Amino acid sequence: MVESERIQNPWMALEQSAVPAVEMNGQDLSLFESLDAQGCICSPPPQPPESSGAGDYKLGFVERSFSAAGAAVLSAIIVNPLDVAKTRLQAQAAGVSYSHPLSNMTSRMAYFGPTMMFADLRCSPSCARAAIEGTVSICPPECFRYKGTLDVLYKIIHQEGFSRLWRGTNAGLALAIPTVGIYLPCYDIFRNWLEEFTSKSAPSTTPYVPLLAGSLARSLACATCYPIELARTRMQAFKETQISKKPPGVVQTLLGVVSQVKNTSGPQNSFQGYRAMWTGMGAQLARDVPFSAICWSTLEPTRRELRRLVGGDDANALGVLGANFSAGFVAGTLAAGATCPLDVAKTRRQIERDHVKALQMTTRKTLMEIWRDGGVKGLFTGFGPRVGRAGPSVGIVVSFYEVVKFRAEQSKSRDNGLEQ
Repeated sequence: MVESERIQNPWMALEQSAVPAVEMNGQDLSLFESLDAQGCICSPPPQPPESSGAGDYKLGFVERSFSAAGAAVLSAIIVNPLDVAKTRLQAQAAGVSYSHPLSNMTSRMAYFGPTMMFADLRCSPSCARAAIEGTVSICPPECFRYKGTLDVLYKIIHQEGFSRLWRGTNAGLALAIPTVGIYLPCYDIFRNWLEEFTSKSAPSTTPYVPLLAGSLARSLACATCYPIELARTRMQAFKETQISKKPPGVVQTLLGVVSQVKNTSGPQNSFQGYRAMWTGMGAQLARDVPFSAICWSTLEPTRRELRRLVGGDDANALGVLGANFSAGFVAGTLAAGATCPLDVAKTRRQIERDHVKALQMTTRKTLMEIWRDGGVKGLFTGFGPRVGRAGPSVGIVVSFYEVVKFRAEQSKSRDNGLEQ
């Protein structure tokens, strides 16, 4: 019971470790040190009220941010193909066409020339359904329609190249580092503060602390970095329609959003262009806040039980890694499945290119439109890749973050021991 409380409340362990620093005579000081070394329960002397701030925690905000950023980079690289597959399926359901750019007469007339390659007009070199038009063979639109997660991955590799599975990774990395660098450290700090407050003022509400801390931290991270999330979704959703042209990056995508609004609204409404970079943030919050609430309220008790099984405070780095990855995998999978309809609505709002319609859309209206067009199947479009991505992603981020914290705390404890 004591071990689980220490895991849940690092500030408790810190208060106990601060006992030897209290002014006492030499005999009493030795007694407290020996009791603490033997793991006996002793009541620490009262602390001044100001000592319960952020300085009490073993890791500072900067150290926590670097730990979280490293975890986010690793996760973004590994699971990005599933994120691309999910976005393509949801965008296709919203009406985005993935047919070949030269499948219509106007495009063919514009791009035929001496540099045109035979394979440029086919979905794959081995396609048997391509029809001969003039001197070349062109695949029908059905060849470019996605039928499922594996079909998306297969067609992207054959039609666009293996590297396109990591389309938007640069945006993902640009997003992951500040977002997770804000999200996880703020969650830790909010959780510790709220646990300390509720344990003294309202003990019955302590089990709900992870839910509230996760929601607050995610809202802060989302509002700070939303334009990059918008760019990533658009980069993953849309294929480049011009042959041999490099797809736009994060900056070009955002500039395109702004310039499109300015061109249609006029220079007097230039503010609308910058406002468009936050189009759909309500849908993002509507997805991320419940996701974080479900994820952390599931993860914390699961992690606590798994940590207890692998030794509690005496667990090694491998035990910390296994307990956190397993808990994160389960929590991420459940949260992703429960919030899939909100993710579909978020994608549909972010890929809307008519800025007038985009500014008028709401999450509720979007969900009703999806239900009307596709029913339950429409609301859960991309469920497979979303769940398949979220479980490992949360597991990787949480386990990497906690192991780095664990190692840093061990190093600090070792240094403090040498100084004493």
